[in-house]
Amino acid sequence: MDQKLENILNLALETPEEEREQTESLNVGYSAESRSWELIVKYHGSLDGLREQNIVVEELIAGYAILTVPETLVDTVSETPEIEYVEKPKRFYYQQTDPDGASCFPPVTRRTPFLNGRGVLLAVLDSGITWDLEVFRKADGSTRIRYLWDQTIPWDQTIPGNPPMGYALGSVYTRQQINEALASSTPEERFALVPSRDVTGHGTAVLGIAAGNGRSSADAAMRGVAPEATLVVVKLGNPDPADLPRTSQLLQAVDFCVRYALLVERPLVINLSFGNNYGSHSGDSLLETYLNAVSNLGQNVICIGAGNEGDTGRHYTGNLKSDRKSSGQTQTVRATSDPAATSTVSATADRAVSVEFQVGAYESSFSLQIWKVYGDEISIELISPGGIRSGTLSPVLGTARLTLGPTELLLFYGMPSPYSQAQEIYLTFQGAGNHLSVENGIWTLRLTPGRLISGSFDLWLPGGNAVGSQTRFFSPTADTTLTIPSTARSAITVGAYDPRLSSYASFSGRGYTRILHEIKPDLAAPGVNIPAPRSGGGYASFTGTSFATPFVSGSAALMMEWGILRGNDPFLYGEKLKAYLIAGAKPIASESEYPNRRVGWGRLCLESSLPD
Repeated sequence: MDQKLENILNLALETPEEEREQTESLNVGYSAESRSWELIVKYHGSLDGLREQNIVVEELIAGYAILTVPETLVDTVSETPEIEYVEKPKRFYYQQTDPDGASCFPPVTRRTPFLNGRGVLLAVLDSGITWDLEVFRKADGSTRIRYLWDQTIPWDQTIPGNPPMGYALGSVYTRQQINEALASSTPEERFALVPSRDVTGHGTAVLGIAAGNGRSSADAAMRGVAPEATLVVVKLGNPDPADLPRTSQLLQAVDFCVRYALLVERPLVINLSFGNNYGSHSGDSLLETYLNAVSNLGQNVICIGAGNEGDTGRHYTGNLKSDRKSSGQTQTVRATSDPAATSTVSATADRAVSVEFQVGAYESSFSLQIWKVYGDEISIELISPGGIRSGTLSPVLGTARLTLGPTELLLFYGMPSPYSQAQEIYLTFQGAGNHLSVENGIWTLRLTPGRLISGSFDLWLPGGNAVGSQTRFFSPTADTTLTIPSTARSAITVGAYDPRLSSYASFSGRGYTRILHEIKPDLAAPGVNIPAPRSGGGYASFTGTSFATPFVSGSAALMMEWGILRGNDPFLYGEKLKAYLIAGAKPIASESEYPNRRVGWGRLCLESSLPD
C-alpha cells in the first residue's frame, strides 16, 4: 500500500480493470481508451520532471494540480519528491411560499439607492445555463454572461482561447461570442455559434434564483436576488453524456473563476449546488482544503449547498465499548425503508455491534465506507441475506477479496493521511460471477472491538442516485449527512427550510462535521417549491438545497456591492461576510436552540445582515 495515495486510489489500482468497471466509484477518473488516470495532487516546487515523461500537468492555485497519468506511471508520480499527496476524482450529484419576503430582500433591493449586484462577479458551477433566456440579459438585450466555459464540449484548436489557457478540457465562450449568437436570426444559427446547452435545467434554475432579472415575468417575485451581477458560468463535466461531473473538474472550474476575478480585480461569489458522500466528512479532502486555500485569495466567498441526504437513510453513527462490565451487550440495529421499523438490542456474549442495512433489488454495485479513529482496533464480519458469513475479517493492509453467495466483496483497510487522523475501511459490493446484481435483502455488518481509544464510528452509503431508495440503513443517523464539499471550513454551507411552514426541510443535509464538530450548515434559506426559470422557458417550482444556496450567493453579491464597490466596507468578503450573515440570521419557528445541527444559526435575513 502506497501511503502517498489515498485509500480508494490504492484499492482502484489493485483491482483489475474489468472489475473496476462494474463498481460505482473505483473506475472514476480512469480512461480505458488512453489507459490513463486523472489524478488530483498537492505538490510543491516544479512539476517539469513529470511533463518530460508525457504526463499532462494542469497547475492550479495554491499548490494543487490535475495530472493525466498513464497507468504505468502512477508509481512514478507517487515517487516524485515534489508530490505530497494524491487523490482520484469522485463523482458529484446535483442536490435537487414567498422566499423573497422570508429572506428579507425587499428592504434591501427596493430602497434608494437599491442594491442589485452590479459590478460583482457571480459564478455558478453547475449543469450549465440556457444562455439565450431573457432573464440572463441586460435591458438592451445583450448578455450578462462574461464567460461560459462548457467543459463537456470538445475543444477546437483552431479557435483562440479554447480551452481556457492552462486547462485541458472544454470550450469557452466570451461575452462577444454569446452576443453574436443572440443576434442570429434562427435558433439553429444561434446554437451553431454557441452550442452549449443545459440539458437538465438544474444550473439554469440555480442561476435564475441567484441573479435572474425577472423581466420575462409579470411577477416581480420571480426576479433573482442580484439581477445585475456579472455572470461567469461553468458547465461541469466531460464529453461523455452518461457520466457525471467529477471533483477534478470542479477544482479546475473554481481555479478558473478565482484567477479571472484576481485578473480583473472584482469581488467574486461562487455557487456550488452539488456534492457526494465519499470521505470522512471532516473537511480534510484535497478538494476541501483547496477550497479553504482559495478562499484566502482576493475578495471572494464560496457558498455550498448542504445536500439532500438528511432523510435518505445512508448514514449511521455508532459506538463500540471496551469496558468489560458491558461485555454482555450487543446492539443490533435494524434498517429498512419502512419508517415504522424499530431498533432492537439483544444480549450476546461479546461486545460486537451489529448494524443491519437493506439492499434493494437490482443494485449492480455500491460501496460502504466505515470511518473510525485510527488507534481503535476493530475487526468486521459480514452476514449476507442468505445467512452466509464471511468470518471475522481482521485488520490487514491492502485488499481482501471474498465471495458470499451471489455477491463479491472487496475489503480495504486504509491508513491515515497527512490531512486526516481518521482511518477508512472501504467495502465494495458487486455481483459475483454471472450475477448482475448484489444479493438484495437484509445484510448485517458486525464490528468487534479490540483495544479502543474512542470507539465511535460512522458508516456511509453512496449519496445521490448512486443507489436506489430501498438501499439504506434500518435505523439511520440523520446528523453528519452534509455532502462533500459543504464540509469545507471556509465555505458558507447552506441548508434548506420551508418558509410556508417555517420549518426545517427534512431532506436537507445536517451537521456538525465529523471529528471537529464544526457548526454546519452555517444557516438555512428557502428550499421548498422555489419558482425559478426552466431551461425551455417559463418558470417551474424546484425543491432542494441546490435552490436554497443561490439565495445566499445572491445575498453575498449584494453585500459585496454595498461594502466593497460602494465603499461602505472594503473588507466585506470571506469570513467577515460569513460572520455578517450569521449575525443577521433569524429564528425559524420550529427550532428553539441556536446554533443547531439542522439550520446552523438560523434562516437567511439579508436586511439584518447589512450593518446600519
